[in-house]
Amino acid sequence: MPDYARYAIYYLPEPGPLADFGAAWLGWDVQGGAEVAHPQVPALPRPVAELTATPRKYGFHGTVKPPFRLAEGHDAAGLALAAERLAERLEPVVLDGLALTRLGSFIALTPRGSRAQLTALAALASESVQGLDAYRAPAPQSELDRRRKAGLSARQESYLQQWGYPYVMEEFRFHLTLTGKLSAIDAPAVEAALRPVVAPVMPEPFTIESLCLCGEDEAGRFHLVKRLALGG
Repeated sequence: MPDYARYAIYYLPEPGPLADFGAAWLGWDVQGGAEVAHPQVPALPRPVAELTATPRKYGFHGTVKPPFRLAEGHDAAGLALAAERLAERLEPVVLDGLALTRLGSFIALTPRGSRAQLTALAALASESVQGLDAYRAPAPQSELDRRRKAGLSARQESYLQQWGYPYVMEEFRFHLTLTGKLSAIDAPAVEAALRPVVAPVMPEPFTIESLCLCGEDEAGRFHLVKRLALGG
């Protein structure tokens, strides 16, 4: 198993139309570890490559445990084994579907479902953050300072100090990022152009039946290390 600069637990769609769309749209196939040609999408205000430049290196994913460096005394093989054992204890989550959503200045796919379904998804993420935290090295001061530039609430600051990332636990919001930051003019145009493209690949129901251990290479791009079936 190759060593990576950082690791993360992501949701990656199972191979199929949604995964294929995400890889092509972003231009990076995190599961195959290869660049992919962007699709031709009419009526976009700017080229796909510009719209997706920021999220491209991460691949099409939903963050469950944010990227982290390995703690001293741990290695990639031990992390993979611990992640597999954690996944065996966690149950799959079934939601109604996905929605194309504007989140502040970027566009993403977000889950649709009942309060109970969304609570189950949040619990899955919380268990993943806590269950593998022994493998996470403390975030460097430069990273903490960069996070604080967003203007964190008291709770977010507390989570940043405890878990190395401010948007976990009650602050967690599952999403699959599709763009970088967009202007107030570009955002509605991109959303309108994407809507007919994503409609045919949106799953109903949307089921999370596996998580994925991913690693960041020297160029900053993430790769699938191991897919982890939930519930064994």
